Formats: sequence, C-alpha cells, structure tokens
Amino acid sequence: MQTPGTGTGGRTRPIEETLPPYRVLLHNDDVNEMRHVVRALLESVPELTTERAAEIMIEAHTHGMAEVIRCPLERAELYRDRLHTFGLIATIERA
Repeated sequence: MQTPGTGTGGRTRPIEETLPPYRVLLHNDDVNEMRHVVRALLESVPELTTERAAEIMIEAHTHGMAEVIRCPLERAELYRDRLHTFGLIATIERA
C-alpha cells in the first residue's frame, strides 16, 4: 500500500485536489451597486479576472444567485467571509 505524498509507486495529487469541493454563492441584493460588487469580488477572490467578476455580478443580479468559485471548504469559508466584509450576501454549499 502506498502512503500518500511519499512519492513511491507513482504520482500523487496535491491535497487540495482530494478535498471535496464547495461552492461559494453570491446572492443578489438591492443595496450594493454593481461596481461595488465587482470590486468586492476582485478583492475577495484573487483567482477572478475583472471580466469573470462582472459576469458573476450580472448572473447574480439577473438570476438571484451566482456561483463565484468551487474550492475546498476552508478556502470557501475564507472567500465567503471576505465577501461579507464588503456587505455582500454570500453562502457556501457542498458541490
């Protein structure tokens, strides 16, 4: 039996790839301006581009909710909490 991470017997995957994914969800609100939402997304989730942040904002505005990113639980909680500091409504759920 191979011990994960020992490098014996084949390639191993980074631990993040083996953790279950969670979805960070942005919910629409009637308080925050669109420009503020895009800025908050960019500052909270470094993986996002300006174009993708704008797409997420539009989807949340149009459909009531949008997926921001899929990632392990600990990172999902961090991103959700960062979005909350900007006054946005964000939740996480298992993907």
